[in-house]
Amino acid sequence: MKRTLIVLITLGMMSLFFSNAVAGENLVQSIADGCKVELEKYCKDVTPGEGRVLSCLYAYSDKLSPKCEYALYDAAAQLERAVAALSYVANECDADLDKYCSAVAPGEGRLLGCLEKKSKQLTKRCKEALKDVGLK
Repeated sequence: MKRTLIVLITLGMMSLFFSNAVAGENLVQSIADGCKVELEKYCKDVTPGEGRVLSCLYAYSDKLSPKCEYALYDAAAQLERAVAALSYVANECDADLDKYCSAVAPGEGRLLGCLEKKSKQLTKRCKEALKDVGLK
């Protein structure tokens, strides 16, 4: 139960950052598939959005099937890897972001778009980081 709570909190927090990302949509679908029985049984009247569905699953965390728990843990692990990759790129591209993209508002892929536009001027560190995580 304690691990389920941690996973649900992590997913809730991460959904704030990845709510519009394609990867985020795939994770939501994985949870929807893995927790289909629980969602239909306990959360069918919950309006999606703002973490309400995750809150519902949390409220019934002692009744979740192993399949649903696995879907939640797997989604949390995928999100953790995505955050690590983004953190790595942000650290390696920090100087490039300051130099070329300081006027660009973060969010909705704008910073990545800026780095792509300036790809020829980027430092070797930044280029390698983007390549390492599959963004280039």
